[in-house]
Amino acid sequence: MQTAPSTSPPALADVPPQPSAWRAPSLSARWWPVFLRNLLVWRKLAIPSLVGNIAEPLMWLVAFGYGMGALVGQVNVGGAGGDTKVPYILFLASGSICMSAMNAASFEALYSAFSRMHVQKTWDGIMNAPVSLDDVVLAEMLWAAFKALFTVTAILGVMLALSISHSPKLLVAWPVLLFVGVMFSSIALIFNALAKGYDFFTYYFTLVLTPMMFLSGVFFPREQLPPLVRAISDWLPLTNAVELVRPLFMDQWPAHPWRHGLVLVVTTGVAFWVALALTRKRFKA
Repeated sequence: MQTAPSTSPPALADVPPQPSAWRAPSLSARWWPVFLRNLLVWRKLAIPSLVGNIAEPLMWLVAFGYGMGALVGQVNVGGAGGDTKVPYILFLASGSICMSAMNAASFEALYSAFSRMHVQKTWDGIMNAPVSLDDVVLAEMLWAAFKALFTVTAILGVMLALSISHSPKLLVAWPVLLFVGVMFSSIALIFNALAKGYDFFTYYFTLVLTPMMFLSGVFFPREQLPPLVRAISDWLPLTNAVELVRPLFMDQWPAHPWRHGLVLVVTTGVAFWVALALTRKRFKA
């Protein structure tokens, strides 16, 4: 007598386990078409984007650099060669350009990336092609860093035209500012993965970026801070970016380049991994 074939569902042991969202990144060169797609779309808006990105930092520079600078005069800056007196506008310019890289990268990795991910569903369309989510996230991070570099390059050009600094070491500051954009775009993508709407980004700008902007030595020397606050400030990402870039504006080398560089590298690596894991959870990938 023949028995009917079994129609029972497969055992749970036969179902492959869901891969961990915290697994190592799986990256390939397929991020490049995604990056190129963003570039082609943005190309039509390059001029308005340039004006919007450099207008605010230049207003900060003119209002505080020339206005408050006339009252402050010179400030003491600790560098590799000890305390150095520099004009306040030079002090402000060397910090505000790091702040501009932070803001430009953060804005692109938050509002624009969220629009492509959640509102326009562009990421879903891209992943119908043989492009993984990991490559999409990498492309968004590098694209936001490119936008930040585009912004700071324009601001550097204005600073050179205003004769704020003509140090040849600004050529070294340029790739440092690119990496600052990479770091802050990686951090911003964490909040992009958590966001349910645009209003969520207000928390990031208000509770993270604004305090960092005032505690990282952009507008005044950090020596003025209380000891505990300064100890916390030492490890802020923006602080370490400023400590690398400011001496280059003064035609000096940073006092502790390896320490500051290591903070930037570790922050970037951890932030990108967390952003990728949270984005995988969101897409259940």
